[in-house]
Amino acid sequence: LGLKRRGFGAGNYNGFGGKLEKRETMRECAARETHEECGLAFAPARLRRRGLLHFHMLSDGMTLADGLVASRIHVDVFSCELAEASGAVVETEEMAPRWFDVDAIPYAEMWHDDTFWLPRFLAGERFEGWFDYSAGGEKKNLVLAHEVVPLPSSTPLKPPRADRNFISPP
Repeated sequence: LGLKRRGFGAGNYNGFGGKLEKRETMRECAARETHEECGLAFAPARLRRRGLLHFHMLSDGMTLADGLVASRIHVDVFSCELAEASGAVVETEEMAPRWFDVDAIPYAEMWHDDTFWLPRFLAGERFEGWFDYSAGGEKKNLVLAHEVVPLPSSTPLKPPRADRNFISPP
């Protein structure tokens, strides 16, 4: 995990990630952001897509690092074996990486939704989750409603459809 030093989510431990750049795949984005935020380099093909998370902010949204306001956020969750990485873990301007034992993960210093899906990730599951955050955004950091469902390995993970109720599972 990394302690976010600036911008959206500053002060919380989080996984490494960020926003897509033009003409970039989700795998390429995950590999690039991990390298930028902690120094580890992964070949995008080595990353395994394990989860899909849908967030709905029940206020005027959350201000992102680039000044945009988002009320709906979609997150893809990937894993990779450390043996498949190159480089050394380093602190960056954005993140201060830190290793935690699985039984000592600092959930109280993370986004509230992490308490619902991260244990499934650590158990090796594939999953999809929906989260409604209360008004007050990152300062309040409170999930009002959620559902996380396991997915069989044969189920493709697809981005949310624009025409469906965002929080409600299919």
